Amino acid sequence: MAHMTSSPAFADIAGNLAFLDDWEDRYRYIIELGQSLGPVSDDERTAANKVNGCVSQVWLVTEPSGSDADPVLNFRGDSDAMIVKGLVAILIALYSGQPARFIADTDAIARLDELGLREHLSSQRSNGLVAMVNRMRDEAKTRL
Repeated sequence: MAHMTSSPAFADIAGNLAFLDDWEDRYRYIIELGQSLGPVSDDERTAANKVNGCVSQVWLVTEPSGSDADPVLNFRGDSDAMIVKGLVAILIALYSGQPARFIADTDAIARLDELGLREHLSSQRSNGLVAMVNRMRDEAKTRL
């Protein structure tokens, strides 16, 4: 199966962010992305699903599908901070529904830096973003 360098959902987000040159507009858009996320139920808000290294509370639920030899990982996530929830949505757009190999091999931070996303985040948010990416890539690596 040919592996895409990016998902259509992530390409859409990248295009929209590139189109918005004003940071207030970009923040609003990121918050809207977060509001469109599917729910994470209360019983999924466990220590195992919590992402350490984030100042705000972040939960990521990993749902593998496909064969064990070439698993596809689907992610759902939530945060109690609006901007962070939007960042979760961007990472889900990039990684969810992709093969574990793609996730393990794709540096989301580099992709987000291409969008100039981190330069406008506080260092705490930026560190949290790295923690989320590492968590998703670790989930993929354990299944390879």
